[in-house]
Amino acid sequence: MLDFHLILSSLPLYASGLLVTFELLLIALALGLLLAVPLALMRVSRSPLVNFPAWLYTYVIRGTPMLVQLFLLYYGLAQFDVIRDSFMWPYFSSASFCACLAFAINTSAYTAEILAGSLKATPPGEIEAARAMGMSRAKLYRRILLPSAMRRALPQYSNEVIMMLHTTSLASLVTLIDLTGAARTISSQYYMPFEAFITAGLFYLVLTIALVRLFKRAELRWLAYLTPRKH
Repeated sequence: MLDFHLILSSLPLYASGLLVTFELLLIALALGLLLAVPLALMRVSRSPLVNFPAWLYTYVIRGTPMLVQLFLLYYGLAQFDVIRDSFMWPYFSSASFCACLAFAINTSAYTAEILAGSLKATPPGEIEAARAMGMSRAKLYRRILLPSAMRRALPQYSNEVIMMLHTTSLASLVTLIDLTGAARTISSQYYMPFEAFITAGLFYLVLTIALVRLFKRAELRWLAYLTPRKH
């Protein structure tokens, strides 16, 4: 039988962990998207000098485990004197900073590829119409290509957001008390891992369902023009 008294008494700790999880997710997604947009533009460039650095970045980040990236930032950089003696050390010695940075770097690579693929799939008619109106290249990207690509990328990006939500559980391995960290704390204190982790799992499930519904509503609003019309 589940110890519901333990679960109820632990809810304040889970609530605190939920806030940490939200902060990690929102900061990582915001920074990741800011990085992803210029990376996506570089990925669709025909110039090898522009395209290759972005391709290499996304290839390396997507080709290595998220946990390795997090450990390299939080534990690995500490071994270098140039980091410890620099003004950046207060940041890199912070678990929150390293977790947010690692998650942002990771999601930026995946998001950049999603946006690049969406940019490449832009209907030629949209580009021709914009050029016929005399739009410059910068205005073409700002007013036509990027907004259109972001709308079409919503279904794929929603999957990336959900994956990033689940990825934030790794933050507990660098001492942060997020949802998973709360479960680890309760499990170690009371030796009841089933109650601890099933409660955390339910929190993640509810968050996932909420995000799925939110993105479905966004898709219905911004992708309505792609829905086949009924005759």
